[in-house]
Amino acid sequence: MYAKKTALTVLSAVLPVLLVPTLFASPAHADPVPTPPADGKGQPPKAPAPPAAMSSVGGASLGQPGTQVNLLPGAPALPTNLTGRSWIVADAETGAVLAAHNAHWRLPPASTMKMLFADTVLPGLPKDQLHKVSEQELAGVGAGSSLVGIKEDTEYTVHDLWLGVFLRSGNDAVHVLSAMNGGVDKTVKDMQAHAEELQALDTHVVSPDGYDAPGQVSSAYDLTLIARSGLQKADFREYCGTASAKFPGRQEAGKPRETFEIQNTNRLMTGAGGLSPYKGIAGVKNGNTTMAGSTFTGAAQQGDKKLLVTVMNPGTGGANSVYEETADLLDWGFAAAGKVKPVGELVPPKSADTSSHGSPAQSHENNPSAAGASGGGVGTALGITGGVLAVVAGGAYVINRRLPRRGRRARGRA
Repeated sequence: MYAKKTALTVLSAVLPVLLVPTLFASPAHADPVPTPPADGKGQPPKAPAPPAAMSSVGGASLGQPGTQVNLLPGAPALPTNLTGRSWIVADAETGAVLAAHNAHWRLPPASTMKMLFADTVLPGLPKDQLHKVSEQELAGVGAGSSLVGIKEDTEYTVHDLWLGVFLRSGNDAVHVLSAMNGGVDKTVKDMQAHAEELQALDTHVVSPDGYDAPGQVSSAYDLTLIARSGLQKADFREYCGTASAKFPGRQEAGKPRETFEIQNTNRLMTGAGGLSPYKGIAGVKNGNTTMAGSTFTGAAQQGDKKLLVTVMNPGTGGANSVYEETADLLDWGFAAAGKVKPVGELVPPKSADTSSHGSPAQSHENNPSAAGASGGGVGTALGITGGVLAVVAGGAYVINRRLPRRGRRARGRA
């Protein structure tokens, strides 16, 4: 169920509890929903079928096409209106995958790729670092990209730039931060290496912002692993859990710098587009491009249960479809907790995989049937109850990673 209230309060995990209701309008840069080309007979083309064999990282069932779920007595049925090409519902605390549909189908990720960008680059850039933007840093931003409005020869803090990445999905902010990380090419290599460390082996990075590019793919499984890693970082949690912020504008000599408001394009957080904020939502990232359609990874908490859901490319039209299907899966996951047998698990990073459950997962490209080792657990930042942000457990909504002990056997907008 959606929360009945439409008010949200935005706060960092390091701030005291504040309940300041704010109404949100539709984001100015909400991504459009692409219309598929007709087949010559006036009908949209038939959606492609998933591969017959996919990676089985996290469990053999996850490598099978179609819906995977094991309902126990008393478990609710899955929603009947799901049209996403790929989706997954996971318990963020234990790593158990409660249900999945084509979880390892390698599809264009759109701006959900920015989660991997942030998880890779964010730790190396101090948030109070000041940077003056050059013309060259903005030269590679793709045509039609989502922008936050960064101007050359203007100074921004790293904190400002990350707000631009998460709230407005600004590809201009991504390119500036990439330059600060040593350039786009280096950043792509860093992201690919980090994906492999996380065992997100369906993921192939071509551009750091998720802009459509040949060969750039990820999967619902991988995006969930990536979100889970990012949500353990306090700054990542702050940015993805922020609904609205002031962004620096023009600077005139002798005058205070102008600012303008930016709002998160995550409609389950802001209630834009006619939706109500989802009860317990805490992030993380949405996206939309021509090749990818709509994509979304969301984290939410209700009571002591914390879930992660990723939905990729719903087959129905409408700007809200990816959010509606995510909300339906979150509702189902909260209702089904303890009433389903997991169909797989979210594996730990390679460096943490020291259990006897098998060797680290192999690349999907080299071995589509490779199985990963067991593990689980993540952190998310903020709990939202009844449509307003609230602090949980003394200031943070945190999921502790549960990993095996060492030595223990056990093209358009992006």
